[in-house]
Amino acid sequence: MHSHRLRLIFLVAMTTACASAFAQNVKITPLGSHAGELCARDRATIFEDPTGVRILYDAGQSVTGADDPRLGKIDVVILSHAHGDHLGDMKLSALGTGTCDNVPVVSAAPNSTTAEIAAAKNAAVVMVSPLAAFIGRKIETIRGKPTTACPVTGADVIAPLAAPCLAPAQTGGTRTIKASATAKAVEIIIVPAAHDSTVPIALLGEAARKGLEADNVSLTLGPPTGYIIRFTNGLTAYLTGDTGLHAEMQTIAHDFYKANLMQINYGATALSPEAAAYAVNTLVQPAAVILSHVNEAATADGKVRPTSRSAAFITLVKGRPVYPALSGKTMEFDGSGKCTAGC
Repeated sequence: MHSHRLRLIFLVAMTTACASAFAQNVKITPLGSHAGELCARDRATIFEDPTGVRILYDAGQSVTGADDPRLGKIDVVILSHAHGDHLGDMKLSALGTGTCDNVPVVSAAPNSTTAEIAAAKNAAVVMVSPLAAFIGRKIETIRGKPTTACPVTGADVIAPLAAPCLAPAQTGGTRTIKASATAKAVEIIIVPAAHDSTVPIALLGEAARKGLEADNVSLTLGPPTGYIIRFTNGLTAYLTGDTGLHAEMQTIAHDFYKANLMQINYGATALSPEAAAYAVNTLVQPAAVILSHVNEAATADGKVRPTSRSAAFITLVKGRPVYPALSGKTMEFDGSGKCTAGC
């Protein structure tokens, strides 16, 4: 009887330990131009799974490049489309300079902030194939070595990696990333967006530039996309990418993947306050929303400006919290999409 009781206690303790290991929070940290604010150029976001896998989403123009001290370890780089404010044709000249709506930047050509960071951090490049091939060539130029396909164990890319590598997929495709010595993988799924994906001419080679500049056009690098990320604690995040309203917000993000956290890109030329709120309230219906890509100085002293577009959107969202993506402020979310710290 005594030994049976000891075995029962041990089993309960092990079950509790295993449950707590996968009930930890996902940490989400925006990287913008001004600490504690949501500013006009802000795009970059780091997602950290409880297993330690760290994902950089849309490096853009609100980082100083690979030397940005806020980056830390990056295992995966994802990119929604080729526009310069996401790919990173410019970068901050320094942290905290200028104003929230007028940030000094310098050129990141010919490499881009995305390629610089992926090369320096030995990150897996997970995005649609044409975009991955373009970034891969930039990484090759930086390192002087070919950028090869990511090694996999089973179906998983295992982090940390010894060198930057490519793990592209088509729209609808999935890549799984696993930290070494862990049992569960983070799933990254590429999903549709309604936008454009032309690359800045400044990032093209000389021959391509000469052929395109005369007509003021550029190349399209595959379709624009968003992402679904399924974390090991159960959180399912829908990253919209730049997009207008589209039916797949409901059929894919809500109905199929059942996303409980939504990071919405709120571009003025793509979404009105009413359309953005409809996407949240009716189409996706997440437990919580992170507001990003606002193209305005949305906050002052960390508070949303009452007369901003951002405030107009937040007022229309019903039944769920909206958290502005304040630079450097880490938010923590449990598996149900509830913010448990930093919000």
